[in-house]
Amino acid sequence: MKVAVVGAGAIGAYVGAALQRAGADVHLLARGPHLAAMRQHGVKVHSPRGDWTAQVHATDRAEDIGPVDHVFLGLKANSYAACGPLVEPLLQEHTSVIAAQNGIPWWYFHRHGGPHDGKRIESVDPGGSVTAVLPQERAIGCVVYAATELEGPGVVRHIEGTRFSIGEPDRSVSKRCLEFSEAMQAGGLKCPVEPDLRNDIWIKLLGNISFNPISALTRATMREMCVHDSTRGVIELMMAETLSVASALGCHPEISIERRIAGAERVGDHRTSTLQDLEKGKPLELDVLLSAVVELAEFTDVKVPTLRTVAAISDLLAQGTAVAA
Repeated sequence: MKVAVVGAGAIGAYVGAALQRAGADVHLLARGPHLAAMRQHGVKVHSPRGDWTAQVHATDRAEDIGPVDHVFLGLKANSYAACGPLVEPLLQEHTSVIAAQNGIPWWYFHRHGGPHDGKRIESVDPGGSVTAVLPQERAIGCVVYAATELEGPGVVRHIEGTRFSIGEPDRSVSKRCLEFSEAMQAGGLKCPVEPDLRNDIWIKLLGNISFNPISALTRATMREMCVHDSTRGVIELMMAETLSVASALGCHPEISIERRIAGAERVGDHRTSTLQDLEKGKPLELDVLLSAVVELAEFTDVKVPTLRTVAAISDLLAQGTAVAA
């Protein structure tokens, strides 16, 4: 099985290293000091489950890799529309694109069924720009429950969690999903094939939609947000509104708000990916996390006043970050 990881940051390099350990033919697309370190020393993983190193082919040229069976997309969702030059050389007729994306994916209503089937979400796929680069029929959804950080060039700090749930937009259990799942499990990761991944999307989104923007606004860690009573109250409101939108779209995640927050608190003093991006001066990935749900609330006629307020403030922060970048 030949796999290309486009965007081999903390999550991408971690997955690539695991797949290489399982015997897959893995190629990482990266750049800068991170690329140089992986070329020289491989991917070094520091983990509570034990440290290890994988010697993986790394390059900054997709043309050097050629067509693959699976593209694992480790880019931020706000980079998808511009990733064509990176992805196109990797595609052949049956290549899948496994998008390890937080928030609402561009393929959400592809083969969804019901009254919203085929609907495009503007905040996620503006003008169809993402679909033009990443055709929806190639998409396999992926919800990441692992927490990782780049400790340094070529060095991944695995904090906790090894689960990467995947699934087809049409809810089938496909051969391509099973193939990728088996390779991930052989590499030591959990990779269940979910009949309806949209439920997992909403479970993960409960945390991302609240903790990510609030952490960027306050510079707080997961634990700090959970133990601060007033902030915890805002998070509970945001989660409740998010569940109302999910319900209006026919999804009913089997998790309570209390359990979701307790799980986040156990992560400890981990900085969310949005806070890490802010500290590095990178664009903030808030459209798919927050703006998309506000948009979904509009056409399902669900009232989300807390989400709207946090979205407005976060958008101002994101604009400032974009100008600085």
